Amino acid sequence: MPENAESSTVGVESRELPARITIPPIRGEMVHLRPATVADLDRMDVIDAYPGASGITGKDRVAERAAVHAWVRRSVAWANGETSKESGVGDPESRRTVAWSIITESDHDGNGEIDAASSDNVIGMIFLIDIDGWARSARIQVILGQDFRGRGYSRDIMPRVMTYGFAPEPAGLGMHRIWVAVPEQNTRSVSVYQSLGFVPSGRSRDALWNASQNRYQDLIVMDTLVDEFDPIRSLDAFGMHVIEDNPGVKEALSAREHSIAIQINAQEEARAKADEQAGKKPGMTREEAYEHIGVKPGHVDAAEARVGERADEADSGKSVNGDADAENNWPYGSPERKTSKEAWWRTLGRGRKRDREGK
Repeated sequence: MPENAESSTVGVESRELPARITIPPIRGEMVHLRPATVADLDRMDVIDAYPGASGITGKDRVAERAAVHAWVRRSVAWANGETSKESGVGDPESRRTVAWSIITESDHDGNGEIDAASSDNVIGMIFLIDIDGWARSARIQVILGQDFRGRGYSRDIMPRVMTYGFAPEPAGLGMHRIWVAVPEQNTRSVSVYQSLGFVPSGRSRDALWNASQNRYQDLIVMDTLVDEFDPIRSLDAFGMHVIEDNPGVKEALSAREHSIAIQINAQEEARAKADEQAGKKPGMTREEAYEHIGVKPGHVDAAEARVGERADEADSGKSVNGDADAENNWPYGSPERKTSKEAWWRTLGRGRKRDREGK
């Protein structure tokens, strides 16, 4: 080690993953999550979780099943404080995995019975895999039993798992990036991921073999960054509610309140600048000041917005678009991000670091 190597790392945030992790339970509205166990692997067979894998994840049934077995064992090993190598299915890059079983205790199909009684209420699993402490990156993957697909369970649980993944330690994993890899034909998943704020960041041509169609297909890589993901709005997109005692949610709500306060302050500062630009003097009403520069009563708000935007842009670039700014509650990132008149789910993944396909 160079002489100054140790001193150069003083004060630098550690990028080492913890040797042991406590995997938190997570509640949804339709289902809830608990840490996956090795015993749950047999239950995945009961619910027939692997058919059609080549069209959903790009793997064949055997490979998909083997991957799930490896992911669960790696997750259990990490929860037990074992090294990646000790799990029996270690990763040479020392990446980690967190696995949850998706549990239902309801009769969602209305047949008078709990939907998954034969599998101890397990209807699938959700994973954060390839967790890379150095890059602060993880991949998310959902696998559901054949009879439980297309019912909205993924929309219930994915934003909640991502909130945990992005939340700063110790509330969450402190990830910077979460990504997915989707076969091009899996348009349903692409739509769900886009609604969560994922944007296409790359395409691997002919990377997968589609056995059912006897042809190659592309693999689409999509991702979202910590300052692009809004868990509150992601749940709103699917008609889901915030559950405040879930991991990472309190941090998101606190950051949201801080962001809104900053936006309100920016709006008040911009209004003062607009009044100054309009020549408002002590004792004058705003209507009198704006009438002085030719603005008719009833048009003051619109004129103020235009003047304020010009003054604001000249100074700091902050948006002062009234209510739109108050709702721009990016939970972990910059509160100064500009909003758009477009629907939020079209712009959620479009951060200042992006200028790519998928806009």
